[in-house]
Amino acid sequence: MAWVCLIIAGLIEFVWGYFLKESHGFSEVGPAILAVIFIAASFFLLERAVRVFGIGMSYGVFTGLGIAGTSIIGILALGESISVLKIISLIILMTGIVGIKFCDGKEEGKGAEEK
Repeated sequence: MAWVCLIIAGLIEFVWGYFLKESHGFSEVGPAILAVIFIAASFFLLERAVRVFGIGMSYGVFTGLGIAGTSIIGILALGESISVLKIISLIILMTGIVGIKFCDGKEEGKGAEEK
């Protein structure tokens, strides 16, 4: 269940990022309210994941999904530029997130063996 919370929290992060942009500095009430609602929801779910995985791995996955998702939304919906370097960077980012998870799992097992 913690993985579900963490992935949904990361996906919601780029939703609130979109509404934050659309609020134009919180001058547009509708998008501003939606941004605040989605921010609260994403942090609530993130906190659930932190209880199980700890802050390092949880926040890494959360922000990584948010960065990747926000970049893709920016390209597809907001007309931001796309380049080979941007795509490669996103792939490296996502690879790093997977790497953090695998390192975290090995450290947990290692710590359990030492006790």
